[in-house]
Amino acid sequence: MPNAAGKPAAATAGALDGVRVIDLASVVMGPYATQILGDLGADVIKIEPPAGDSTRLTRPQRHPGMGALALNVNRNKRSVALDLKSDAGRAAALDLVRDADVLVTNMRPGALQRLGLDYASLAELNPKLVYCNAQGFRSDSDRAGLAAYDEIVQASSGMADLMRRATGTPTYAPTILADKVCALTIAYAVLAALVHQRATGVGQQVEVPMTDTMLAFNLVEHLAGHTFEPPEGPIGFNRSMTPGHRAVSTKDGWACILPYTERDIRAFFAAAGRPDLADDPRFADATSRARHYGELYAEIENLAVERTTREWAEICSANSIPFAPVLELEDAEKDPYFTEGGLLEIAEHPTEGTYRRVNPPLRLSATPPTVRSECPTLGQHTVEVLAELGRTPEQIAEITGSPNAGTTS
Repeated sequence: MPNAAGKPAAATAGALDGVRVIDLASVVMGPYATQILGDLGADVIKIEPPAGDSTRLTRPQRHPGMGALALNVNRNKRSVALDLKSDAGRAAALDLVRDADVLVTNMRPGALQRLGLDYASLAELNPKLVYCNAQGFRSDSDRAGLAAYDEIVQASSGMADLMRRATGTPTYAPTILADKVCALTIAYAVLAALVHQRATGVGQQVEVPMTDTMLAFNLVEHLAGHTFEPPEGPIGFNRSMTPGHRAVSTKDGWACILPYTERDIRAFFAAAGRPDLADDPRFADATSRARHYGELYAEIENLAVERTTREWAEICSANSIPFAPVLELEDAEKDPYFTEGGLLEIAEHPTEGTYRRVNPPLRLSATPPTVRSECPTLGQHTVEVLAELGRTPEQIAEITGSPNAGTTS
């Protein structure tokens, strides 16, 4: 895939080359985080139950166990199918952890303790281990054992309330926002712990409580007046909460037209043929705009329908006014910006055939992220990895439940 200059990257070891990550996670949050670590060069071993990660069941899919979502969060990994409730399966998992650098899991604390896979047990086995567990709520809270999916976290972190304030209904964002934000948090937290591990030789426990992470994310701007004690105003970032804060309809489509500064606003209204609004005191400075955002958005919306999206693009470009046409997702796969940049690429999967792959968006000039292997089938690397642990063919057959497993690779 391309490097920062847009040219094919030379074969280069990734930034995390030599780091081994055990992916003991399911669904999206943990697997997405470990895929990012894999893209950066880590050797990621995904431990799955014999039935596979539930993400493998998602639709659409061409073959059982290889759903589209699974393909998007499991590249650059080796899949090992183990029954962790069996002595042999659990022993193999412990052997994998013994020499690993990182373990990422979203299993509930009680289940981890029952399996002997809690932090205290594994830190004794491997003192250098960076152990990252991510659940819906803090482990020291009375909610620690509660089940939490993306929608639960959107509700418990105030995200659904933000939607209520903006739209009148406490709906969920139409993307698994909490899972993906928390996945990014897992990735940077693990990287920080790895820096410490490399400096000291000592690991640590990393906990990413999803609700806390998302509330912190939401309050960056929305704590607003409650930043101060006593409060200097209400909760909620005014510009985002104002009715009319949305893309606008042009003569032939949709666009985001966002005159942001005093200069932008004057230039926009002058170019739109409304010099009277260019000098309107309601929009003259930040304090006035804060009281009149709704009216500003309404004026922009009224003017937007008078010109085509292309015409607005030319006007805004000529006047350095922030602008973007609304991308319809179906258009991304043929938009030159994304195809020429290498983000969306037609690739070949060993079992799933031709498919469209979403490549890493990062650009690192010295250690570019790479896609070295596609999403594995369930248990594809079980024999290979168990052999690396020194298991004999007979032992591998016992662990896998297949009499011939230990004789193949």
